[in-house]
Amino acid sequence: MEMMIDFPGGARVDAHFGSFTVKTDQPPSASAPTPFAVFLSSIGTCAGIYVLGFCQQRGLPTEGIRILQRIHPNMTGMIEKIDLEIQVPPTFPEKYYDSLIRSAELCAVKKHLENPPKFEVTTAVKA
Repeated sequence: MEMMIDFPGGARVDAHFGSFTVKTDQPPSASAPTPFAVFLSSIGTCAGIYVLGFCQQRGLPTEGIRILQRIHPNMTGMIEKIDLEIQVPPTFPEKYYDSLIRSAELCAVKKHLENPPKFEVTTAVKA
């Protein structure tokens, strides 16, 4: 997979891949989320994809289900812990609670954070 990152103006930085563009910006006049907020949101939305798939495969209703993500930084501001709370309506069958958790734990973003990739940053002259 290849992504093209460009600088459309101001403090904006956009990522382009396939037919998609992810827009980011920085305060004080941000018109889009910060790159770090997009990164953090990928954790909860990825877990959500797996929870949604679990429910859809079993014909379970997804109305009223949501995931509350809480970020816990340490004293230096680095993230120490991330909580994902899958909230279900009172009518959701209790026998599936543990299965929802196991589904969310399959998230590819979470798995990559547990075994992070190596980074290599280089410079090239644009042709």
